[in-house]
Amino acid sequence: MTINDLLAAARQNKCSDVHITMDRNPIFRINGSLMETDLNLSPQEKEAMIYEMLTPDQKQNFSSIDDLDFAYATTPDCRHRVNVFHQNNKLACVIRVINNTIPTFQQLNLPPVLRELADQPRGLVLITGPTGSGKSTTLAAMLDYINSTRSEHILTIEDPIEYVYSHKRSIIHQREVGIDVTSFAGALRSSLREDPDVILVGEMRDYETISAAITAAETGHLVFSTLHTQGAADTIDRIIDVFPAHNQQQIRTQLAATLRGVVTQTLLPKLDGGGRVAAFEIMTGTDAVLNLIRENKCHQLVSAIQTSAKQGMTTLTASLAHLVRTNQVALEVAMERARNKEEFLTTLQA
Repeated sequence: MTINDLLAAARQNKCSDVHITMDRNPIFRINGSLMETDLNLSPQEKEAMIYEMLTPDQKQNFSSIDDLDFAYATTPDCRHRVNVFHQNNKLACVIRVINNTIPTFQQLNLPPVLRELADQPRGLVLITGPTGSGKSTTLAAMLDYINSTRSEHILTIEDPIEYVYSHKRSIIHQREVGIDVTSFAGALRSSLREDPDVILVGEMRDYETISAAITAAETGHLVFSTLHTQGAADTIDRIIDVFPAHNQQQIRTQLAATLRGVVTQTLLPKLDGGGRVAAFEIMTGTDAVLNLIRENKCHQLVSAIQTSAKQGMTTLTASLAHLVRTNQVALEVAMERARNKEEFLTTLQA
């Protein structure tokens, strides 16, 4: 069996991730759960599969670095995000299966307010959530919507490139960190000389990248990015805490001038077993929200979201309760994801 055979089987089983480790059969993640396959492969066969994905340069350099993160395509339409690493002095890897096509808003059942965020002419839009929560797919749907409806120059900075876009009404240029550019921050700085209208920063990982992304939004661009945070207030706090204390008030002011929305999402298995569905926490940049950020009152953001449903906002608690009420998700599954279980039960009974 080759790595391409294994990945074809993963796609056939609607798997989101493939785990290859030396002392277990290959493992598929299906609808959020790990399932061991019956593919009884030797360690040598699994190691050969992993090395099959590496370029000659990657093979040569891998012994001197901790891990490799790259994209691998079995066909032009079937792409995967791969991380190869060592554990217990053995080789292992995790492979994320990327959809062949970019799904639409309708196919993902995204809330209408996400379309409104994509329609913004400028500002900062953040999609957040834990690893494997569908952030990249949501962003891809939003960018492809812009690509289909507006004449813009869209520039993406990714590590690695996941979805590959075709030019529609817009021009799209995709830059991969480590191949086309050395860093997110460096690519962001040079992007301002490349006449972009829309910029996607794959992840805001550090002070330099966050600072450059906010500056790009301030200078009239629509900037999308992701963070591994689990709520709107957590997201704002994370960004501000990256900066030295003497700069934090300035960053609050900049965020209050540029932020258009924070969307936090998590994926839950559907009650009928037919895949997964997303629960959202959505905060948009209303005057009330931006004033709270400017005045360092982020602890009040959840209350502002709760009272702003007419503006398309929702808390994760309310979104989970809706999924349970509409029989899309089991109660016990929603309970596991709720940050405050008592509040969730109260919301569910209201």
